[in-house]
Amino acid sequence: MKTTYIKLSLSAVLLLGIYSCKKGEIVSTEYADQMTTDSAAVSVSDSISSVANMAVKDKQFIKTADVNMEVNDVYEATVSIEKSVQDLGGFVTRSSLRSNVISEGTYNTSNENAMMIKKFQTENSMQVRVPTGKLGELLSLINNKKLFLNSRIINAEDVTSDIKYAEMEGKRIKKTGENIEQLKANKDKVKLDNDNMAEGNLQQLANLDVTDQLKYSTVDIYIKEPKLRIAEIAVTNTSSMDNKYKFNFIYDAKNAFVEGFYLIQKIAVGLITIWPLLLILTAILYFLRKRKLARPESTKISGE
Repeated sequence: MKTTYIKLSLSAVLLLGIYSCKKGEIVSTEYADQMTTDSAAVSVSDSISSVANMAVKDKQFIKTADVNMEVNDVYEATVSIEKSVQDLGGFVTRSSLRSNVISEGTYNTSNENAMMIKKFQTENSMQVRVPTGKLGELLSLINNKKLFLNSRIINAEDVTSDIKYAEMEGKRIKKTGENIEQLKANKDKVKLDNDNMAEGNLQQLANLDVTDQLKYSTVDIYIKEPKLRIAEIAVTNTSSMDNKYKFNFIYDAKNAFVEGFYLIQKIAVGLITIWPLLLILTAILYFLRKRKLARPESTKISGE
């Protein structure tokens, strides 16, 4: 079963390499042969950096690229790049196409119609992954879509020593596990065994990640259009519609009459609410008036 995994994928080989030095050697040899075969199968123009197709004996590289360029039509270029990636056996992990509106205005063309004018610029930020042996071919296809190349960065990180170190770590973890097995069963043994298994799992995860990055190169692509585009969108003349329904005399007069009736009701209710104050005020006015009427009579009696 283990031999079958070795033949099927590099990932399984790296996992088995944790437990065997001999199998670890098979990992390096098999992947180096694969890189050599893939590179020989690709024919790329001299305009693409040799880094994209570099293959060195007994060396393994994680390759990445970053492309920033201007194209005539972002949407068309996006569709073409995505199709090229799929044809090469890769896949798209991110594609963020958007239009940035620079200005916008609406102009009336009749009482009912208007035209909205938008000035915008379209751009897309993409991330794709392609088999490492096809990286140069993909960069060549992308290059064919450019109007102007702002920048192109290609990296090849040598991870040969990291892979060798992972193999040695796998042997160490295996040896530690064997030593733990010889200990007497107790709580400390359980903890040691659990910690060793956790470390082994992390090592396997790291090996899988490296294997994936060796097999597939990551390419970040940013494309935009050099000039503004203009969109003409037919819309309704909202100003005319607002004027049409802004004022209705019969309807507004009816509402005013009803609101006036409600206002009278509110005033009446308000007066009823403050009836104690009104009663006190009425009593005060009554006594003041009575006193004022009584004062002239007193003055008349004194005069006589």
